[in-house]
Amino acid sequence: MIVTVTLNPALRVNYDAERLEVGRANQVSRVRYQAGGRGLAVARLLRTFGHEVVAAGLAGGFAGELIRAELARAGVASQFTRISAESRRVVRVSDTATGLVTRLAEPPPYITTEELGRLAADYRGLLDGAVAVVLSGSLPAGLPAETYGSLTSYATNAGVPVILDAGGSALLHGAARGPAVVIPETASEPQPARVGGGSVVLPGSDGVRALTDAGEWLARVKPDQNGSGPAGSGADKPAGFRAALVAGFVPGIALAWSWPDMLRHAVALAASVSLDGEADLRAYEKLLPEVTVTGPRT
Repeated sequence: MIVTVTLNPALRVNYDAERLEVGRANQVSRVRYQAGGRGLAVARLLRTFGHEVVAAGLAGGFAGELIRAELARAGVASQFTRISAESRRVVRVSDTATGLVTRLAEPPPYITTEELGRLAADYRGLLDGAVAVVLSGSLPAGLPAETYGSLTSYATNAGVPVILDAGGSALLHGAARGPAVVIPETASEPQPARVGGGSVVLPGSDGVRALTDAGEWLARVKPDQNGSGPAGSGADKPAGFRAALVAGFVPGIALAWSWPDMLRHAVALAASVSLDGEADLRAYEKLLPEVTVTGPRT
């Protein structure tokens, strides 16, 4: 079983309106709900590839119930720790006439010390039988920066490898506790420099780099005939690129694949996701042999 932890999930509410006019009553032609948060996107992608996965974290209120229900419809089991506050919502209004999108994001809920204690107990219970843990995304209000550090320590002490996908001080605290792989949120993040002994994965414009004990690896998709290709990351990438990249490393870490095999799988998966972040298995199978891996460079 793979455990993904999302501490700051969001209920995504998508409205389609024929025309959005500020200051007026607007009719909505279509409403869609989706469980949002990078860790939940990772869980859905892992489920698509047939892995047994449990989505954990914090969820509360009506929005939290809808997050659980949406994951269940996608076939993803969930074991969230309940909180008293309402999980945040992100409202996205699409003006179908102009194509413009307006986004309204609620602030994260405040997490109490008692809720943090229950989260720790629930999480430690999930580690029994887990083969890997993914800690992904931002922290909600009330959680200390060392939260990911504590969750990483619980897992590593239980012999469960951790993939840490975070930024800022949460990243640095977690990286110091021995995760198997660290994936900083942006290239401008202070680099953890493998302080905990794990490997660091860095998506960039020239491909995906992995800094490991053996040295530095570089993986990228072969450019097409026009000299371009989906090798790097950036503004031209689908929203689900990063979640797919994170998900791509999980089976390799759990099953002790070689770094070339892990990188090929992760880069092909990240490059093949659709614009809405869904896995495209045919595109993945086509891209897999097109991924080149060079290294290790010491």
